[in-house]
Order: sequence, then structure tokens, then C-alpha cells
Amino acid sequence: MARLTSDFWVSAYLRQAAHDGLIAVLRRRGASEAGAIFVKLDRLDGTAALYGPAPQSLADDEGNRRFQLILDSDPASIEERVARERRFDSDLWLVEIENRQGDPRLDLVEA
Repeated sequence: MARLTSDFWVSAYLRQAAHDGLIAVLRRRGASEAGAIFVKLDRLDGTAALYGPAPQSLADDEGNRRFQLILDSDPASIEERVARERRFDSDLWLVEIENRQGDPRLDLVEA
């Protein structure tokens, strides 16, 4: 089954977050078709988490995007990691969501 483009997926993610009453913003637009998507979760308590694409070996049979936790730390450490990821992949997307409950609203896999 064909996978949704990064552009379409991010747009739907942002709309769903707004519908759920959460604040989510697109911080960096990547390659429209297949740019890697990273999501920064800000818990608004001085902690944050960064989620990135799950390995292909853990892909969903229906082509849904799945994510894994990359780093759970303070916001400054998350920003440093994002900067390193951007140097490695200039086509990545970065979405930031605020959720005090700590739910990134992503399909997660165990790392």
C-alpha cells in the first residue's frame, strides 16, 4: 500500500492536534514527498521528548508512519539533537506539540 506523503501526513497531524485542543506547530518544512518527520513533544514542565521515524524493519503493513523515541530530556538537549539531525538530513520535517500529559499522538514502536 502507498504511504502518505510527508506533506500530507504533517498537515493531518497538525489539524488533528488543533481539533484535540493542543498546540502544534510546524517548525521546519522538509521534502514534500518523503522527508523524514521528527516530532518534539514539550510537556510544559521543563522536560521534552524527540520522536523520529521508526526503522523500516518495524514498518506497518498498511504503510502508516510509525515513530520511536529518540531522546527524552530537557528542551535544550532536544534542540541540540535536532540540530545534529538537521546537519545529517537537510530535508527533515520538525513538528512541535505541547501536551502536559506527555502523549505525542503518534503510532510508536519500542526501540
